[in-house]
Amino acid sequence: MMGKKPTKKQKQYIRGRHLNAENWLVCKDTPEEMLLKYRYADKYRILRKKAEGAS
Repeated sequence: MMGKKPTKKQKQYIRGRHLNAENWLVCKDTPEEMLLKYRYADKYRILRKKAEGAS
């Protein structure tokens, strides 16, 4: 699975999750989750997003 460079908004979100945004590529970005691929190895990470209006 190939990834793309994150946009400025995606970089801010990734940094907010204590990751270096320069080391990750975005494979999938939905309102529920973001699938990232590590740029230098075949490792993946899923960042779950909080649902709007959820307590």
